[in-house]
This record gives sequence, structure tokens and C-alpha cells, in this order.
Amino acid sequence: MTSLTPLDGPTVVIELAGTRFLVDPTFDAPQEYPVGSRSLRKLTGPTWSAERVGPVDAVLLSHDQHADNLDHAGRAYLATAPLTLTTGLAAERLGGTARALPSWETATVGAVTVTAVPAQHGPDGTEHLTGPVTGFVLTADGAPTIYVSGDNASLRVVDEVAARFPAVDVAVLFAGAARTPLVDDVLTLTSDAAAEAVRRLGRPRTLPVHTDGWAHFTEDGARLRAAFATAGLTDVLLPALPGEPVRL
Repeated sequence: MTSLTPLDGPTVVIELAGTRFLVDPTFDAPQEYPVGSRSLRKLTGPTWSAERVGPVDAVLLSHDQHADNLDHAGRAYLATAPLTLTTGLAAERLGGTARALPSWETATVGAVTVTAVPAQHGPDGTEHLTGPVTGFVLTADGAPTIYVSGDNASLRVVDEVAARFPAVDVAVLFAGAARTPLVDDVLTLTSDAAAEAVRRLGRPRTLPVHTDGWAHFTEDGARLRAAFATAGLTDVLLPALPGEPVRL
């Protein structure tokens, strides 16, 4: 059985080929997170606690430098995880069971092959400001291929993933058109760009995440659904109700 359970922001529980993953753990109550001279503000509390999520085989962490992808309780959760796959810098900073997985390299977790894929957290030329991010593709015999985008804002990156994986069955797309004063542009896919990404990926079933719950997400789930309707893609959207598993 394959299932995806969206929780809050980018946090998703994925069960694939008897293997259980947690994407970008965030479990804190609403609060402010200082980031230099600015801050990120969480607006809503967690749907599930870390205790309710329970054990997983691995955490898939797109990056560690922003609280909307890894908050305080999420960091505590990593100490309980047998493996965290992430960027090289995040693995260095986190230590413990965190392991760097560079783009296009693979790791085997249970019956699942995890391939790290590129992600670009903002417009071209801003990685020195936003930091490195990774996405993931999960494959297993007899199971759907799942693409987890991470905080990606680039359709060129989507094209690279589609070229390597022309048969993506399910896309977990981080959207929300995130904006902060750091960069004068979006840091994640807009709703319209998310629809275009789905078209370029071959119309996989799509679970949109990273659209609600934080003040710097400028396009919510309703805006995304409207964009998909305009693009004639409503049929690919999977239910995105927090805490409700979607079984495939």
C-alpha cells in the first residue's frame, strides 16, 4: 500500500513499499523565528504531534536553514530517526544520523531507492542567500514513483527531474509563492508555476503542500486550486486535508 498524509506546511508522511518516510518535520506551536534582521512567523499549530507520527525509516529533509521546513520540535524529532537524508551542509550542521545525499546520488531505505534531485530556492543567482536545498524521487518495484520537490522555484529544475524520471506517478509539490525581504522574488513555486510543473512532469497525481500556515506563504491552497482549475488540471489534485491519509 502507498499512502501520503499531509500534515502542516511541507510536512508529509509517506508510506511506500513497506517503508515509512517523514518529509520536513515541523511540529511547533505558532511563533516567530528570528532570521538575522527579519523573522518567519508560523500562524497555525501542528495537526499531529511528533509522538503521533511515531517512528519512521528515514526523514527526507529538503534543508535545515529555515524554520518552516525544520522547526524546534522537528529538530528534536531528528534525534529519534535512524536516518535523515539531506544536503551536505545540513548533514554537517546536524550531525547525528544525518547523511548528505548529493543530487542524482541514491540511497536504499528498505525496499525504496531514494534519489536526491536538484531544487532551487529562489531565482537564479540567489543560492548564496537562501542556501542549498534538495528534492527527492522515491522508487520501488511495483510501486508508484514519487517526486518530492523541496523548496524549489525553478521550472528549469522541474525539466531536469522530468528528463531523468519521465514516469513520475505522484508529485508532492512545495508551492505557496513564499516571499521574504531577503530576495525580491518568490522562493517557492507560485500556483501558476506549480500547474506548469505538473504539465511538464506528465500530469502526475499531485499533492500540493507548503501553501498554508506561515505568514510568508503568499498564495494559499485555495489560490493553487484555482490555478489548477484554470489550467484544466483539477483532476490531478489529490486531497490535501491535514492529517487525512491519501491512499493510492
